Amino acid sequence: MDLALLRTFVTVHRAGSFTRAAALLGLSQPAVTGQIRTLERQLGRPLFLRQARGVTPTTIGDELAQRAAPHLDALVEIAETGLDEESGVRTLHLAGPPEFTSLRALPALTPLTTQGLALRTSFFGNPEETLEGLAAGHHDLAITTARPRGGLLTSTPLCDEEHVLIAAPRWAARLGHDVLREGQVVLEQLPVVEVHESLPLVSRYWATVFESQPAAAGTVIAPDLRAVLECTAAGAGLAVLPRYLCEGALERGEVVALLDPPVPPLRTYFLVVRTGTLTLPPVARAHEWLLRAAEEW
Repeated sequence: MDLALLRTFVTVHRAGSFTRAAALLGLSQPAVTGQIRTLERQLGRPLFLRQARGVTPTTIGDELAQRAAPHLDALVEIAETGLDEESGVRTLHLAGPPEFTSLRALPALTPLTTQGLALRTSFFGNPEETLEGLAAGHHDLAITTARPRGGLLTSTPLCDEEHVLIAAPRWAARLGHDVLREGQVVLEQLPVVEVHESLPLVSRYWATVFESQPAAAGTVIAPDLRAVLECTAAGAGLAVLPRYLCEGALERGEVVALLDPPVPPLRTYFLVVRTGTLTLPPVARAHEWLLRAAEEW
C-alpha cells in the first residue's frame, strides 16, 4: 500500500474535509479526492461518506485510521529527528487555554528546555478548536476542558480546578451577612465581569451552587481570565474564576470570596494526544512532566 495515499487518508480523516486536508498537505482538492478514490479502489471498500460539509469516515475508515495513524506519526518523528540531529533540539507544539497554559503548563515544562526540548505554543479558548487542530496534526499535545470522543485522540485527566465566586472588598462589605443568608437573590443585584456574553463561568457556578441560572447580564466582558481578575479587583463587579488564578489576589486581600459552598464547582483539565504518539519521546516527556507537576496543583 502506498504510504503517500495513507498519509493523505489520515490527513483527511483528521481534518474531516478534503478541502482542509488539501491545504494541510499543500495539494489541490482534486488531487486529494483522486488519492482517496485510488485507495478505496485498492481496498475495495468506501472510506468516507461525503456530506454537505466535509466527510464522515465509514467503519472501515475509522479502523484503518486507528491502525495507520500511529505508524505514520512515528515515521514523521523519525524524519524530524534526523533534521534535528545537528542542533540536538526536539520541538513540541503545545495547545491550550491561554491562562492555564501560561500560568501552569509552560512554567512546568520550562525545565525541559535545558534538556533539548523547544516549545511552541498556541492558545485557544475553545476546546473544539483545540481538539480539531490536534487531530489535524497542527499540535503534538493539547490541554483542554473537554474529553474527546472516538479512537483517534487519547485523553488523560490532568487536574481539577475549583471555581470561586469573588468580588472587591468594598462589594463584600456592602453585602455583609446577607450574601450568606440570601446568597442567590443578593448576588444577582451585583454587576458581573465575565469572559463572554453567555456568562459561562457564572452560569456553571449558579447551576452547581444554586441549581438555577443567574438573572444577570455582563457589565464587563473581557475574553481573558486575567483581565476579568483585574477588573474585579478594581471593583467592576463579581466574577467566577479558577482558584489557581485568583489565589494570590485572595491572599493579598485584593478580592474576597463571597461564598464558601460545601461542594465547590470543579472543572477538569485533560491532556490529549493523537492515539499512538505517546511513543514519541518529546510528547511522552512533556506528557509525563505535566502529570507529575499536576500532583502539586
